[in-house]
Amino acid sequence: MQPDDPTRPADRFLVFGAPQVGDAEIQEVVATLESGWWGTGPRAARFEKAFRDYKGASQAVALGSCTAALHLSLLAARLEPDAEVITTPMTFCATVNAIIHSGATPVLADVDPRTMNIDPAEIERRITDKTRAIVPVHFAGRACEMDALSAICRKHDLVMIEDCAHAIETEFEGRKAGTIGEFGCFSFYVTKSVATGEGGMVLTSGEEEADRIRRLALHGMTKDAWKRFGDEGHRHYFVVEAGFKYNMMDLQAALGLHQLKRVEDNWLRREEVWRQYDAALASLPLELPVPPASNTRHGYHLYTVLIDEAECGITRDAFLDGMTHEGIGTGVQYLSIPEHPYYRDRYGWSANDWPAARRIGRQTVSLPLSSSLTDGDVADVVTAVHRVLDRGH
Repeated sequence: MQPDDPTRPADRFLVFGAPQVGDAEIQEVVATLESGWWGTGPRAARFEKAFRDYKGASQAVALGSCTAALHLSLLAARLEPDAEVITTPMTFCATVNAIIHSGATPVLADVDPRTMNIDPAEIERRITDKTRAIVPVHFAGRACEMDALSAICRKHDLVMIEDCAHAIETEFEGRKAGTIGEFGCFSFYVTKSVATGEGGMVLTSGEEEADRIRRLALHGMTKDAWKRFGDEGHRHYFVVEAGFKYNMMDLQAALGLHQLKRVEDNWLRREEVWRQYDAALASLPLELPVPPASNTRHGYHLYTVLIDEAECGITRDAFLDGMTHEGIGTGVQYLSIPEHPYYRDRYGWSANDWPAARRIGRQTVSLPLSSSLTDGDVADVVTAVHRVLDRGH
């Protein structure tokens, strides 16, 4: 029986992943509304440049989501229809869906049980004569073993498309995530450290590839609306291939411009919250995140703990319910891909074939981690974790 006095009452429920919005974003959105230009236009272009400069990339294309970024990157890689693309089972479904929608076949390689990132040795085991690309995911903001992955790509002549949905600030040996592979795909979903509500970005070094992604994002047209209807007069366009509606609006970019300006200060705050959790939870029977590797910069996007029923005296799902009762929002990142019925039925996958991902997916809980958290909020999360675990014993 749960107590009647939760750590935080209903009117103070701590929402998991609530965005931090300042006056600058609000004023920029209002200015965008008043400008009369809400679609893809000058602010989207400014946001592309700002993000390109932040990452030190040569090309950037703003899109409607990271899913769109992954899909178009796979298309720009010009894979054969029977190509296989290796990725991780410990990811959001969008990673695998993008591979499917590109016409390729997804192949899963298990994760390192400690870092939760794709295991290079498992990638090698899954390579066939049809393998053409890999899509590593920098899980929770932790950089994958990019030297090993790059070596695999060179050895087998594979394209690397980095899924950086969790990794805006992440670095590996001084190189920024998203600039190491041929393509880097980013998310600006509402829970991300740079949030535009929905939104994404592709980084690439190839001008031809960037041009094709930009074209595919707008129906395959040769000119976007800003160029067709701007103050220079109407410009005709041609459709040169069947594209999609994946562009980013200026209303979204208006948020991103100012979110990006605070990205480093916000990263420092999330690092501080991370360290507070590490210290306050160290004595509990939880499996905490392993420390970042010394040659990397962690993005501190998710703080995930594993709930082993034998150790904690409570199931993962009971822990989730207990935290909700305590007024603390939590997340599950993620149930492993083979556990979802669609992929299991279509590909005949069994979660038992990826045991590390299966265990993580069944035990993982993400605690609130945001630059908007106060020290009092963090203390409430810690108190709630203690209370829920105490009731399990």
